[in-house]
Amino acid sequence: MHLVRRSRVALAVIISTLALATSACSGGKQDDAVNVSSSDEPAGQLTGPRLAMTYDGGVRVLERDTLKTVADFPMTGYLRVNRAGDERHVLVSTETQGFRLLDTAVKVESHGDHSHYLPDGKPALAGSFEAQEPGHVTIHDGKTVLWSDGTGTAQILDSARPTKVVGTYKAASPHHGVAVQLDDGLLVTDGTADQRTGAKVIRLGKEVASTKDCPGVHGEATAGNGVAVIGCENGVELYETGRFTKLDSPDAYGRIGNQAGSPSSPIVLGDYKVDKDAVLERPERITLINTETKELKLVDLGTSYSFRSLGRGAAGEAIILGTDGAMHVLDAKDGSTLSTIKVVKPWSEPVDWMQPRPTLHVSGDTAWVTEPAISTVHVVDIPSGKVVKSVRLDVVPDEITSS
Repeated sequence: MHLVRRSRVALAVIISTLALATSACSGGKQDDAVNVSSSDEPAGQLTGPRLAMTYDGGVRVLERDTLKTVADFPMTGYLRVNRAGDERHVLVSTETQGFRLLDTAVKVESHGDHSHYLPDGKPALAGSFEAQEPGHVTIHDGKTVLWSDGTGTAQILDSARPTKVVGTYKAASPHHGVAVQLDDGLLVTDGTADQRTGAKVIRLGKEVASTKDCPGVHGEATAGNGVAVIGCENGVELYETGRFTKLDSPDAYGRIGNQAGSPSSPIVLGDYKVDKDAVLERPERITLINTETKELKLVDLGTSYSFRSLGRGAAGEAIILGTDGAMHVLDAKDGSTLSTIKVVKPWSEPVDWMQPRPTLHVSGDTAWVTEPAISTVHVVDIPSGKVVKSVRLDVVPDEITSS
């Protein structure tokens, strides 16, 4: 996740125009679609973590099933949202105030194989972490790591209580990078503002492993077996037990820049682009990276998608939101299609990455899909393949995540 230089004026005009075009039919009202909240839940108990959704002008906290607005926080500049790791807090990437910590006011009570979620006060902005050009946020091994592109620094938080910094790292040169805490060290990218080249693992201040064969290094995901995957312009690098292993793309330029891992699967889902000179490539193939067999499989979706289209199901399914308007649910082992769920109208990825486009967020057996063209958020039950609720808002939704 990152913020880069751009024209805010152009973005504001586009979003304002879209909002005006949709407001006449939306009226800012919610519809009367099915409420999927369980009728046997104790009074006041929530069905899970709340959602945080950005729009041009702020961040809203929504109930996960009804999509009812719980709180609204006006903010300026382009905003992004990231899970903080404790199912209560969300980290908001801002242009001028670093990462802001948003408390969604949910109390989580763990009961072994399940948790209870209860309202706990009112949502509030609970602090901030200084960062120039806040970038990727990763969660692994009980640690949440915040990366600052502008300074090349990583701030490490305790995921269970992500309210203060418990460790830091500073790269030799600022760059658009990423860091992730593994059980045997901190994985960090190498590079400069002009060229990114590889990655290394630092333990107790010493380098224990490194790779320089990862041009354009970007993104990270961790498989269920603990193997970390970072993307390159010619494949991926896998890291486990003190060593990097390179998996080459079948094309000389085969960029894998965005990945999605699952605790239920040794396979990582990735995107795949082959046109090095494209202003915007609209790929139709995805990658399935098997960290056990060390194989990289390409799957043709028959439709394009964007960097906000990748998700994983409760059983490790690979889920991709296509520009054909459907969620494509694949078996990550072989790439076969398990189901195709029509959710939104066909759409086209905008050239400016900061313009709203349909966005997918998955947690467990539920998916949330935004449809900016009609200012709507949809709730999808993945096992049944049904859209169980659709709510029209009075703002244009952009990014969305659960806490």
